[in-house]
Amino acid sequence: MENEPLIDDLLKRELCALYEVEDRYYHNLAHIRAMLALAAEYHGSLHDPGAVGAAIWFHDAIYDSRAKDNEAQSAALAEKKLTGRTDPERLGRIAAMIVATATHELPRPQSLAGENFAHDEALFLDMDLAILGATPDAFDAYEQAVRREYGWVEEPMWRAGRGAVLKNFLARPHIFHTEEFRRRFEPQARQNMARSLEALKA
Repeated sequence: MENEPLIDDLLKRELCALYEVEDRYYHNLAHIRAMLALAAEYHGSLHDPGAVGAAIWFHDAIYDSRAKDNEAQSAALAEKKLTGRTDPERLGRIAAMIVATATHELPRPQSLAGENFAHDEALFLDMDLAILGATPDAFDAYEQAVRREYGWVEEPMWRAGRGAVLKNFLARPHIFHTEEFRRRFEPQARQNMARSLEALKA
C-alpha cells in the first residue's frame, strides 16, 4: 500500500480547486508546486516521499486568514480523503506533519515512527519555509502576497502581528530544522526577515 500513489488525478483536481480560489495570493497552487519541486529535489533524503507529498498537497487545503484552526482542518480533510488509501499509522504521520505547520516546530519527543519520520517531518517543514530564504525580490513578493491575504487587518495591527511572527523566527537558534536547508537558506532568510522587520517598524 505504501508504494501506491496517495494522490490520484481525481483527488488532485479536488485539491487544485481549493488552491485556485481567488483570495489565495500566496497559499495557492504555486506554493504547492514549489514545495513539490523541493520534495523531488530532496527525494533521496526522504524515508517516505509519498507521505511527504500527500502532506504537501493537503497542508494548506483549508485556508482562511481569519481562522485559527486551518492546520487542524487541513489534517482532518487529509485523514478523511486518504482513509482506505494507506494504513492508519502512515495516515497519522501525514496528519502530524500538517498540524506541525501551525508552529513550524518539531514536537519533542518524537512519538511517531522514530528518526525516519522525524527527518521527513523536518524536511517537510523546511520546504514550507524555503520562501523565507529566497532572493530578496521573491521574498518581497511573498510578503506582499501574504499581506493581501490579510487585507482585512488594519495596518497597525498587521505591523504588530507580522512583526511578532518575524521576531519569533529570528529568535530561534535555527529557522530551519535540517542541515541541508540551513546551509542553503538560513543566512538569506535571516537577512530577509531582519529587513522586513525594520520596514514594519518604519
